[in-house]
Amino acid sequence: MRNPAAIPFYPIAPGAPLPPGGAEEVGNKAWNLMRMAAEHLTVPAGFVLPTSWCRRFRSGEDGGLGQAIEKGMEWLESASGLGFGSVRRPLLVSVRSGAAVSMPGMMETVLDVGLNRETTEGLIRLTGNPRLAWDCYRRLVEGYAEVVCQLARQPFDQLLEKALASAEAETARQLDFRSLRQLVGEMISQFADLAGTPFPQNPRDQLKRAVLAILRSWDSPKAVAYRKLNQIDDEAGTAVTVQTMVFGNAGGGSGSGVAFTRSPVTGDPELYLDFQFNAQGEDVVAGRQVLEDQDKLRTRLPETWAQLQSTGKALESIFRDVQDFEFTLQNGTLYLLQSRSAKRTQWAALRIVVDLVEEGLLQPAEALSLLAGIDLASVARTRLASPGSQRLAQAKIGGIGVAAGAIALDAEAAERMTKAGHSAILVRRETSTADIAGIAAVQGILTASGGRTSHAAVVARQLGKVCLVGCTDLQIDPDRRTCTIGGRSLNEGDSISLDGNDGSIYAGALAVIEERPERELAKIASWGRGAKEKKKASSGRRLHSVKAVGVSGT
Repeated sequence: MRNPAAIPFYPIAPGAPLPPGGAEEVGNKAWNLMRMAAEHLTVPAGFVLPTSWCRRFRSGEDGGLGQAIEKGMEWLESASGLGFGSVRRPLLVSVRSGAAVSMPGMMETVLDVGLNRETTEGLIRLTGNPRLAWDCYRRLVEGYAEVVCQLARQPFDQLLEKALASAEAETARQLDFRSLRQLVGEMISQFADLAGTPFPQNPRDQLKRAVLAILRSWDSPKAVAYRKLNQIDDEAGTAVTVQTMVFGNAGGGSGSGVAFTRSPVTGDPELYLDFQFNAQGEDVVAGRQVLEDQDKLRTRLPETWAQLQSTGKALESIFRDVQDFEFTLQNGTLYLLQSRSAKRTQWAALRIVVDLVEEGLLQPAEALSLLAGIDLASVARTRLASPGSQRLAQAKIGGIGVAAGAIALDAEAAERMTKAGHSAILVRRETSTADIAGIAAVQGILTASGGRTSHAAVVARQLGKVCLVGCTDLQIDPDRRTCTIGGRSLNEGDSISLDGNDGSIYAGALAVIEERPERELAKIASWGRGAKEKKKASSGRRLHSVKAVGVSGT
């Protein structure tokens, strides 16, 4: 094990040396950021505290961590030209987790670290955008309270709802800086009441406690459950990535999104993208909002759309696989915040490897390695045979196939139903990765909010679950244990069917038809025959060579 004190941090910047330990040392997130920066893709400057710090922290030996953070921040201030805690040119940072094996949404993130009363005014002077500054401060207080201090989110959500009602606004994106400034004051008072201590005004204290919270999140219940489901080593630990903030909430030419370079549902060779104008990344991946701006992005900013297309091709070339990447658009400039191999359905996996070979990006042997662990004989998808006129509503598709089962309104009910031998559908206003056990137990998931690229949808796809999200015709009454879908009232335990091929929701359990990916299976079988013929020919050449040597030697 490398001594953390020997290498306290690694920089993320073009020209910075890549760590010899790769993703095992700096986590998959930082390792891929470093590789993107090395290829001169636009990545915000940052640094990473390697996984060895997490192992040391878990053993009760975190001495020296504060000095490592300070050294990293000195480097980052120099690289960015900004000052952490400066009242003239304040540097704000994000603090993110990152294990060697990607664990989407299972650990924590804190954004906008470094804001206080003085630096908020400094950000206003620096950007000329008071709404941006107060919106970032609001986000910091919410995120810090939930992640670092583990306070309940509900009291802060209630303050936001009150501000929205007062301003006659539907979303926080519609609040002006005056409303946000008042909201921040109320949230800081709420924080003090709940935490029993004032909201920290020292940026360095904020940063150190955020780093410790990220390290703690390695042992959160949802992270432990995910590792158990996916046979990930409990001792591996997480790295901590600290990066210069970029602002998707800076106005009309800004936003945040998550894109897959190809559809992780069907494998179709086109961008599969969720995007929200004037938003930070957590708005997209947390699953709390209905995301509707991806088509607007294509029409309003065609140059950015073209840049995303070319970025997707560049990422596939670098990583030689389909990628799931997070990005922020700040005043028209595209920044990449993460890229990782995309979680995909088995149906999509077959289509993708065949296309990558035909495009010349992969050799057949490499493509076959991407199918390791998939039983080709069992790959199929289902569709409803004859849905008739029972359709209740429509939603966005997060995972294909069809599923039928009893409505379960929370993860506990889902687990209880499946343990009793019943199929279940998890129906929620929003899902989070804290629902991992319930997601694993059910046949399908239906949510009123969230997008196709939310962390919960990604996990559902990985587990092969039918997943429909963003159903605006779904309302849930958790107290009465009922829901309304498309105007029809249903009780927990009533049956519904989800069609993950077209996004439809039906009452009752409907009959299904199964389909097989025949074209892809035939192509993959031909690779296997080709490999055998090549091996046979090679063996024949070796045998001929041995005989020739024997003749010449007598």
